Amino acid sequence: MRFHADLHIHSKYSRACSKDSDLVQLTRWAKRKGVTLMGTGDFTHPEWFANLRGSLEADEPGLFRLREDIEADVDGDLAPSLAEARVRFMLSVEVATVYRRDGRTRKLHHLVHMPDFETAAAFNDRLGRVADLASDGRPTLGMDSRDLLAAALDSGGCLVPAHVWTPWFGLLGSKSGFDGVEECYGDLSDRVFALETGLSSDPEMNWRVSGLDRYRMVSYSDAHSPPMVARETTVFDTGLAYDAVLGALETGDGYVGTVEFFPEGGKYHLDGHRKCGVRLDPEETRKLGGRCPVCGRPLTVGVLSRTEDLADRPEGTPPPTAGDVEHLVPLPQIVSEIVGTGPKTKRVRTEVDRLTAELGPELAILESIPTGDIEPHSAPLAEAVARLREGKVIREAGFDGEFGTIRLFEPGELDDPELFD
Repeated sequence: MRFHADLHIHSKYSRACSKDSDLVQLTRWAKRKGVTLMGTGDFTHPEWFANLRGSLEADEPGLFRLREDIEADVDGDLAPSLAEARVRFMLSVEVATVYRRDGRTRKLHHLVHMPDFETAAAFNDRLGRVADLASDGRPTLGMDSRDLLAAALDSGGCLVPAHVWTPWFGLLGSKSGFDGVEECYGDLSDRVFALETGLSSDPEMNWRVSGLDRYRMVSYSDAHSPPMVARETTVFDTGLAYDAVLGALETGDGYVGTVEFFPEGGKYHLDGHRKCGVRLDPEETRKLGGRCPVCGRPLTVGVLSRTEDLADRPEGTPPPTAGDVEHLVPLPQIVSEIVGTGPKTKRVRTEVDRLTAELGPELAILESIPTGDIEPHSAPLAEAVARLREGKVIREAGFDGEFGTIRLFEPGELDDPELFD
């Protein structure tokens, strides 16, 4: 069975996350997007863990689904074609570790997955001895990353390093102090078999570093609100079971690839200093000695610079572990460009609701529905999707915490009456 998975999301119990991030809304948006397997996020938080235990029921081995009475609330305002989809959940959490090693402070984020509530409870009990798990859905621990991996393995789960290239909390980011997985996880590094690329990176960038060849690349949304679900996904062709999904990442059997942001759209693709409005490519940063040309302070060194620092081969050399890579732009962002209002406005929401009700889930519209079938519903969208599938996009890269911009049309082009004739 071929399906999309988004295994990195957050609940309403994580800081700076939407209060709408509950199971009903997350399931509703997964159906609208076309995601079959979701992470629960935040299972270490006591209230969210209790909510999960009370609202989910066992489904396929190691996976869960909403209780039928709750799912009825999900389907109430969805088109029948969307409501009929069934969403499963895998127990997941993002954990932050902040600790000292070799005279440096290390700040890293990790994804942890568990196959059942018993193993998750054992993991929570272990972490609860060293941290206040109720303070944040993404707990922060004063624990070495190697010891967190040991705790996950001892409890019966697995760990995937999160958004590995981001400057502040990525394993390979410019602030981490690590240049490889082995440096971070030590004697247990062979138990890590996948890496999350993050929004500012994509697999092609990772392929330039031969030391990463043994790892499967995964991409997830890191959604802080339900509408952000599926902005990146990983595609599998396996049975719907915990062991099948994790086995695909470990062995490659059933791992198809990833659906990616254009990495320029991420918040940390290029180098820069947001307060001074300075955005630089890697060569410019090196010429400036890593200092802002306006204020003289250190620049935030982004993902592109960092991958070039570690790269030991040219672009275009996929390793044997590589999967398919597809770059997409979220449907609300495309509709926003077409109608000329922000992606979170009522006008955009209404148009996206209409399109998904008439055509099907968002990922199908972007990936597979023939543009000839889209055109009667929206000629501009059909043109945008055609360009997207050909990679004909206009990119303005993000930097220092500022998202980039990916556009499908030149300024004023949508006003041309001959464009859609």
